[in-house]
Amino acid sequence: MKAAVNKDLCTGCGLCVDTCPEVFHLEDDVAAVQMDPVPPEEEAACREAAEGCPVDAITIQE
Repeated sequence: MKAAVNKDLCTGCGLCVDTCPEVFHLEDDVAAVQMDPVPPEEEAACREAAEGCPVDAITIQE
């Protein structure tokens, strides 16, 4: 599975980093993916981060 952040939508709230710090980090005040592909043990947290994004900036590709 792969995760992507739309930097034009991201507000840099950091919720994804709080939810799944192994996959997401803040870079220049917006979220970025630091693991590609997402390790199987992080997939559930990554999906939770995507679902919790208040501006729907994270997309998941299976």
